[in-house]
Amino acid sequence: MGRTYYIGVDLGKRHDHTAIVIVEKVEANVYHLERDSQRLELRYAERVALGTPYTVVAERMRRIVTDLNRWGQCELVVDASGVGEPVMDMLRGSSMGCSVIAVKITGGEKATRAGNEWHVPKGDLMAALQMVLEKGQLKIARRLKETGALVRELLDMQATMGANGRVRMGADGYGQHDDLVIAVALACWRGGKEKKWSTAIPWG
Repeated sequence: MGRTYYIGVDLGKRHDHTAIVIVEKVEANVYHLERDSQRLELRYAERVALGTPYTVVAERMRRIVTDLNRWGQCELVVDASGVGEPVMDMLRGSSMGCSVIAVKITGGEKATRAGNEWHVPKGDLMAALQMVLEKGQLKIARRLKETGALVRELLDMQATMGANGRVRMGADGYGQHDDLVIAVALACWRGGKEKKWSTAIPWG
């Protein structure tokens, strides 16, 4: 059975890093879990240097996809909020070798889809990440270079109520960026859409 990978990408703006993570979906028979159970494993996390052109980022992602395709199939899940269609068109036209899912993060209440583009409330993304963390269904490799930064972002996540009554979630404004958290949340959200999650045995 081929492996399935989700590449979560939070495209950086002028003052934010682009974050790239690789999450593998591990099916039940790999760890002898209960039937239809599955787990996600964070295999890779990277922050691209500030100011890196999107053309260079696209080439970096193309190389990552090429490597992953040797082992299985993958999907590229990209935060397309505020980057514009030209950037997404560039990614789709870069011979990625996998499907490219554009996600525009919104403050709404319901996720909607039009083709390969999704509009997803930030609360839905954070809920997907929180669920796999609480159930022990996400394993984060301790030796990753960015593990410490990701843990700090997770600890720094805050939910605030705005004047319009909407809940705003994020680490920005609390001394930390949330680029890695968003990238991981995108991968977990996409990885959890195909099957209903069931509780896995704890990992050691």
